[in-house]
Amino acid sequence: MTDSAAQRLWLMRHGEAGPGQPDEQRSLTAQGEREAAQMATWLAEHYVAQSWAPPRLLASPFRRAQQTAAHLSKALAVPVETLPLITPDDAPDAVIEWLIEQTDERLILVSHMPLVGVLAETLVEGRSSRGVGFPTAGLAELTAPVWASGCAQLKRFVHPSQLG
Repeated sequence: MTDSAAQRLWLMRHGEAGPGQPDEQRSLTAQGEREAAQMATWLAEHYVAQSWAPPRLLASPFRRAQQTAAHLSKALAVPVETLPLITPDDAPDAVIEWLIEQTDERLILVSHMPLVGVLAETLVEGRSSRGVGFPTAGLAELTAPVWASGCAQLKRFVHPSQLG
């Protein structure tokens, strides 16, 4: 499978969130809203430049992930779907099992640390020691012929502070 025919996955951590309880209800800060908007604009411009078909956008049910995904939804003109198995402490193996069943060629998952870091490391390295560090609104672009442990390639990693 050529790179252009490979499946593509973007893993994104939500923007900066304020403190609070319960954890599920924590909201983005003003900085988090700016980060999410900045990354959404960058991703939409990247998408247009590549002439790709629209992606499928999925987000954790937690408020801060839904708020981040709303920025992507607007920029990419796609709906947000809620995926309950991508909350902070969910098992990366369960997400990989879910990914294997998907037929979409382009997926965006908006989730949380530590899940995004451990999932990225598992998909690329085949194992996870600590996971990859994701700054808030960090976005990893992965490609793979199949979503299995150790089968993905990290194409790029972008975060708001790189975009100025």
